[in-house]
Amino acid sequence: MKKRILLFFLIIVILIIAVLTWRENRSWKGPIQTVTADEALIQKGRYLTQAADCGACHTAPQGAPYAGGYPLKTPFGTLYGSNLTPSADYGIGRWTAEQFNTAVTTGVAPGGRHLYPGMPYTSYKGLTRDDTDAIYAFLMTRPAVDHPIPKNEMPFPFNQRMAMIGWNLLFHSSSPLPDASEGSTALWQRGRYLATSLGHCAECHTPRGMLGQMQQDKMLQGSLLGRASAPDITPKGLIQRGWTPEDLQQFLTTGIAQQGSAFGEMYTVVNLSLQHLNTFDQKALVAYLMGDTPPAKPSVSPKLAITEPAGRTTWLDVCAGCHAVDGQGKPNVAVNMNDNATVRQADATNLIVSILDGIPQQDFPNGQSMQAMPGFAEVLSDKEIAGLVNYLRKTWGQLPPTITPEQVKALHEHAEK
Repeated sequence: MKKRILLFFLIIVILIIAVLTWRENRSWKGPIQTVTADEALIQKGRYLTQAADCGACHTAPQGAPYAGGYPLKTPFGTLYGSNLTPSADYGIGRWTAEQFNTAVTTGVAPGGRHLYPGMPYTSYKGLTRDDTDAIYAFLMTRPAVDHPIPKNEMPFPFNQRMAMIGWNLLFHSSSPLPDASEGSTALWQRGRYLATSLGHCAECHTPRGMLGQMQQDKMLQGSLLGRASAPDITPKGLIQRGWTPEDLQQFLTTGIAQQGSAFGEMYTVVNLSLQHLNTFDQKALVAYLMGDTPPAKPSVSPKLAITEPAGRTTWLDVCAGCHAVDGQGKPNVAVNMNDNATVRQADATNLIVSILDGIPQQDFPNGQSMQAMPGFAEVLSDKEIAGLVNYLRKTWGQLPPTITPEQVKALHEHAEK
């Protein structure tokens, strides 16, 4: 009798797994949708799509806009951004506005297929229905691109989408994300929506647990993303790295401020998204990140005595030609080291990696640019780079010179070949 009961339950489990596997892997074959929208709605959707930075993950290098295929590397494997054009077979051409809203805000696509949280529905859950309808109208009036995306490269068991049912039960709810700043003004409220929902800042700037969930008690306090570090962008973290509301607004919308220039993923965010915000939203985003009443700027201690002769020698040999001996930099050539936010970041990851890998030439709004910075991974030893980083941190960052050659070596060894 017990064997029959066990066999019965085993059959039930197998059937459930089979149904879930079929549901998670089938293609949605609903009727093809035709969308007619007035120009005002389409332009609103265009603005919101840019503010939500959809192009960053849904446009492959050299690919058509929103046609998918961008590789998003995670600790659990590589995901590829989906096709958001009206393609009936490869995009969202069979999705209704209701289904689009459900997918974006809950992570469940038509037919019950679960999306991975690489698509930030954990933040987009706060989007209004009016806004998702406008984004849908914009996307559905773009040219259809019949382009399949690569298959996700996820090892077992992470390639089993049905596991997202349990993940969502544990880590996803309809409750708003906790606030990282304080405020009540209309400007702060709009900035809250931009930062926590539409702009999904927490997805990169909040630490994550071992299962990839955001640690919501540490909102916007910074996170390590592979070989890059998304810095602390709470009011306290921003002030400690020398940001003022005026400088932060300039940086977020132009990519360049006296605290440095955007590079890496943040350059993409500025280029594809933040520079397109209107003036009110620019100010609103800053109001939320800094709070209605920004904290007082900490007193800067006198610059520490330069006791890193090896690091200074390296600076003079390979850096001062562009950044100047006194670290003042050159406009459109090299950034200033004084009050440089990357130098002042307690986590030296970004500083080390930029020295190892270099930074490509970058073009910013208003005709500004920054010339390419060469990488020194094959020029300087790990010991020399550690000494240089310590010299920068101590001289211009008011930080202890505690970086070791072993820390540099770890980042050196994990560089992409």
